[in-house]
Amino acid sequence: MIRLIPDGLLSPPPLRVDGASVFIRPGQPRDWKQWADLREASREFLVPWEPTWPPDALTREAFARRLRRQAGEWREDEAYSFLTFEQGSEQVVGGIGLTNVRRGVAQMASMGYWVGRPFARRGFTSEAVRLLLSFAFGQLGLHRVEAACLPTNQPSSGVLEKVGFTREGYARAYLRINDKWADHVLYAILRDDWAAGRGQ
Repeated sequence: MIRLIPDGLLSPPPLRVDGASVFIRPGQPRDWKQWADLREASREFLVPWEPTWPPDALTREAFARRLRRQAGEWREDEAYSFLTFEQGSEQVVGGIGLTNVRRGVAQMASMGYWVGRPFARRGFTSEAVRLLLSFAFGQLGLHRVEAACLPTNQPSSGVLEKVGFTREGYARAYLRINDKWADHVLYAILRDDWAAGRGQ
């Protein structure tokens, strides 16, 4: 099993992956206020595309629980969560991560991301996806990364196709989004695609 942090560590490592406009790194307790303010300001923008938010979703305590859970996921090679920051200002602009890491004969994971309303359509998400893929295929040694989006989410489909994902199928009632089971379009990219320069 790949372990990027040792047993007993309470937060993910101080890992940072840099791009031209953004960088990604695991969330830290000091990020709570920026994260919560951006999520609150973007609530109406994000709710149609995400699982239902619990009542305490944006509290400091909920953020601390989130970080503890993420640290455990890093330790167990189960999932890898990052926040996305604008270079220079170091403002939180969104989040991105890998979940459901499968080893053995699969060597794959699922990717998800979000971006705050003020930072949408500025290329930040596409760059964050490229950074995450470099981490997934490089440090984690994965073979395949999958992603899914609602059929009506054209901006997300555009991001995935721009960075080299291939549309592979259509899944009915795939995930529960905004408290309803929703169909999704399925995408994937292979390490060989990435190595060949697709979307880079």
